[in-house]
Amino acid sequence: MSDIPNPIAAFEIFSPKKVKKLKPSKGDSLKKLSKKLAKKLFGKKFATKSRTQISAIESTVVLPKLEKVKKPAFKIEWASSQNEIKEAQRLRYKVFAQEMGANLPQNAEGLDIDEFDAYCDHLLIRDQDSLKVVGTYRVLPPHKALEIGRLYSDAEFDLSRLNHLRPKLVELGRSCVHQDYRSGAVIMALWSGLAQYMQKNGYEIMLGCASIPMADGGHYAASLYNSLGNDQMAPTEFHAFPRLPLPLEKLNGGLEVEPPPLIKGYLKLGAKICSAPAWDPDFNTADLLTMLRLSEINPRYAKHFLGL
Repeated sequence: MSDIPNPIAAFEIFSPKKVKKLKPSKGDSLKKLSKKLAKKLFGKKFATKSRTQISAIESTVVLPKLEKVKKPAFKIEWASSQNEIKEAQRLRYKVFAQEMGANLPQNAEGLDIDEFDAYCDHLLIRDQDSLKVVGTYRVLPPHKALEIGRLYSDAEFDLSRLNHLRPKLVELGRSCVHQDYRSGAVIMALWSGLAQYMQKNGYEIMLGCASIPMADGGHYAASLYNSLGNDQMAPTEFHAFPRLPLPLEKLNGGLEVEPPPLIKGYLKLGAKICSAPAWDPDFNTADLLTMLRLSEINPRYAKHFLGL
């Protein structure tokens, strides 16, 4: 959401020593599978938004001479040095501050840094042609949350009803994708990396703030929350309470809206919403506390991310 079959990791299996001519049907079937999955999770429009990137990661191209195989478009990895963490922080600053207008502390290197970064593991999706980091998540495991004394979400929500879950949950945050790479394939790569991480370490629950843009003042966010069905909400015993609630009663919450692609994907995977929206003034977003249990992943997608 550590070794599982997934549509991204499959590209690591090719051997440079011997190349066999691929049957056309294999490339076609992989391409259809990945496109179909992206459409189901994020919607048709989003799944077809960046056809160039999607095609690059979905198909294996054999060069005419058959001595070489084209590199996979993206690589899933975890930051192992401070310089690699800075690559993630630089992408975050570019997306959140420069593109979305978040009010982040400025620094000479153009990095998004906060106190949680030192305690988190940082997932990176790298473009193997340019070697740039184009997607990232940060993950706070339970033992590190205990060390720092809280979750990031504690600042936005009263999590009292979830306290008993803390030993088995990881907190996800700061997810972003470079604007030139916003395809279903990149998000599936991120989720595949998260699924591997969860299984490798024996964690059960992913928790995090799913953000809704508030460029319209919050009407879209209020309408989206009001449109959620009972089956998309967590049971009452797992509800959290915003410390700075979005004033739903003052907003037009009756608009017909579609969830942002990431939230749409979370819900289709089987995630549950645990709260009313909290307003994050620094990022100017409405945040929904979102929880996904590995045991509750929609069976339709479990085999792609968990090998089940």
